[in-house]
Amino acid sequence: MDPVRLTLEQLRELRDDVAPQAARRSRASVRRRVDRWRNRAFFIAQCALAAGVAWGLARYVVGHKMPFFAPVAAMVCLGFSFGQRLRRVAEVMVGVAVGVGVGDLFVKMFGTGIPQIVFVVALAMSVAVLLGAGNLMVTQAGVQAAMVTTLLPDPGAGFSRWLDAALGGVVALAAATIAPAAAIRRPRQQATGVLNELASLLVETADGLRNHDESDLTDALRRARESESLLDDLRSAASEGVAVVRMSPFRRRHRGRVQEVADLVVPLDRAIRNIRVLVRRAAVAVWRGEQIPAEYPQLLERLADGTRLIAESLFEPAADVAAHRVLGELGRRTADLPTPAGLSAVVVLGQIRSTIVDLLELTGATYEEARDLVPLRPDGLDEK
Repeated sequence: MDPVRLTLEQLRELRDDVAPQAARRSRASVRRRVDRWRNRAFFIAQCALAAGVAWGLARYVVGHKMPFFAPVAAMVCLGFSFGQRLRRVAEVMVGVAVGVGVGDLFVKMFGTGIPQIVFVVALAMSVAVLLGAGNLMVTQAGVQAAMVTTLLPDPGAGFSRWLDAALGGVVALAAATIAPAAAIRRPRQQATGVLNELASLLVETADGLRNHDESDLTDALRRARESESLLDDLRSAASEGVAVVRMSPFRRRHRGRVQEVADLVVPLDRAIRNIRVLVRRAAVAVWRGEQIPAEYPQLLERLADGTRLIAESLFEPAADVAAHRVLGELGRRTADLPTPAGLSAVVVLGQIRSTIVDLLELTGATYEEARDLVPLRPDGLDEK
């Protein structure tokens, strides 16, 4: 009886522990789904309105009774991605128009059937290829030709469906020029997140060195390696923002600010790489029991302060001056430190100096200006 009773009690405890965890995971899942919907809400509304407008124009202005392809073409052309969107919309529009046009012409002349379907899909895709289309346009040409030939064969339709498809594409092109403000804000927010993560990494590395804590440094190294994905997100957001301000006449006034953030990607990539090497060497030093000068954790914390100020400067330009001053002082300080003993200490100091140069570029300095702000050392630790 006792073992059974003990098992039942354990099961109750397990149930009591699992239920709150399951509830938390469920709430987190719901929040993620809602956030995903919010991020896509603008594009959902854009596609829905474009479909309605395309159908209305084809039905009431052009006078087609069943303008099926007008809303279809509008929705297919718009899609959900804003990067390279104008080119993609134009490609899909031409692909849809080619497919519908070839399909309509073939059905009018030869009717429908298995040989006709095979031939019309091959013909539509071939025409798209000869027009210099990419894979997306070629695929759409084949899909729309197959749809015309199989689902909606109408030899008497003439070129009305082609006109509907072209009209839907034109509506999509017009709708694509209306861009959400989120695409302008997101690159700046992403860059701030990357910089704050780097600052946190530097502080954790400083703590690990100060306390000779291998677990802290192992965690910092893991985060440093994962930071590459944050940079990829920033690179994608920056490309999308640049595409938006280039193509949308309503957002062109933001072009300078968006380009400024896009220009941060290269020096930020170098900074991430240098910090990753720095953290790895700090972890090796602690693992091997090597001595690291007591000043180095303070240098890392000061470097983290400069990194946070750069993050603040993306929304508060005045912080840019403070970041430049902090990093310049830190660069001069690293030039006056005594030559460290041991390979790990030499590597850590060299990576700190290289990172200072990278971060100074994020404050608006050129590479030459940033390098000059980190004075040469007599021992040659000047790989910047």
